[in-house]
Amino acid sequence: MTFNRFLLSLILISSILTYSCKEESNPAASENKVPISGPVIATENIIMYEILVRNFSQAGTLNGIVSRLDSLKNMGINTIWLMPIHPVGQIKKNGTYGSPYAVKNYQEVNPDFGTLADLKNLVSECHKRDMALIIDWVANHTAWDNPWITAHKNWYTQDGAGNIIIPAGTNWADVADLNFSNTEMRLEMINSMKFWISNADIDGFRCDAADMVPDDFWKQAITELKKVKSNLILLAEGSKTTHFSSGFKMNYSWNFYTDLKNVFKTGGIPATNLIFSDQNELSALPAGSHKLRFTTNHDETSWDQPPPNLFGGLAGAQAASAATLAFGSVPLFYNGQETGISVTQNIFEKSVIDWSKNRSIQNYYRKLVSFYKTSTAVKSGTKESFSTSAVLRLKRSTATETVIFIVNVRNSNQPVSFPAALKQQTWKNVLTGETFTDFDGTLPAYGTLILKAD
Repeated sequence: MTFNRFLLSLILISSILTYSCKEESNPAASENKVPISGPVIATENIIMYEILVRNFSQAGTLNGIVSRLDSLKNMGINTIWLMPIHPVGQIKKNGTYGSPYAVKNYQEVNPDFGTLADLKNLVSECHKRDMALIIDWVANHTAWDNPWITAHKNWYTQDGAGNIIIPAGTNWADVADLNFSNTEMRLEMINSMKFWISNADIDGFRCDAADMVPDDFWKQAITELKKVKSNLILLAEGSKTTHFSSGFKMNYSWNFYTDLKNVFKTGGIPATNLIFSDQNELSALPAGSHKLRFTTNHDETSWDQPPPNLFGGLAGAQAASAATLAFGSVPLFYNGQETGISVTQNIFEKSVIDWSKNRSIQNYYRKLVSFYKTSTAVKSGTKESFSTSAVLRLKRSTATETVIFIVNVRNSNQPVSFPAALKQQTWKNVLTGETFTDFDGTLPAYGTLILKAD
């Protein structure tokens, strides 16, 4: 019996030494793993900011973002969305740098942006400030020089002659369409998504072209990803209600965005149409699901126009943002939008944001978003409209808070007065600090009042 115990001890010691040697021979196994951490942000409380890394700072790197995190936090932002951080394929359909959505390798950082260590540091700096960070995920297609092409041709959609094809119905010549009938490809895609959670501690994904990817893949992927990190932020770029049964908590509010543009354009549709647009979108949502609402993002400012060009100038852009936030859901801001950028930001070129411009507008967005962040009434209160054709007047209420948004959606002065039911109450203008008990007067072109019952 004594000999057997001695022999067992030798075996255990040998096993421990062998395991230690394996760990030592693979330093990446210990160096790249990070603790699962980060803030837990309920979907209804998310205030998202999209970053195009190349244009966000003069350096155009992940490290170049860190110095502005405090400014974003002071604005009220609590969730950062990084556009694709991966290397871009060599076949470029557009511009100098090509599309960031032509992914050359799913498990690498674009060397133009930095390293995995830089990404980990950025995530850590976000977490120190109780901010989450999500990355863009391009599941529908890859670049033509992605190693999957040569190693696994059957992972891609092919024509009758066996040629890999671009995504159907598009002119995206720089990318190859993935075949979601292939089980191995699905598993490797999920494995690559897990890589960024385990190795960089990211907090979720914005999933590109989600409508083009089968719902059952998203359900499979989200189920597996939540085994690694349960509180993931998951945004689908699309509008299908089936996204929510697949596990997403947010998708895009394109209908509201379209109606918003039509309200603000010269001779536009009545402001009251926004009430119906909001109701129509939200009535189709399952409980606990939300719409991402915006006045711009990387697609809109590249293929449409920046907000000042769409909404009648700088004042119109500010008013459109206020009108959007009035309805709640999940607000999104994009890459220097708060500086009043009025030129197209081409995602295929470098166009660095000038953060010294329009300080007063930046201050407006800081006050607007900071108030939204603290207001339960605006995020989840009841809605009551006193709107006219030219002026949005929306009351948001809870048992303990009442807020009224008054937004002139026209490029001309408009008369405004309080409904009788709202008079004889003290109100505070949250943008200026001014207090008063009644308002009968004129709002200037694209003027905005946000009033809180005092």
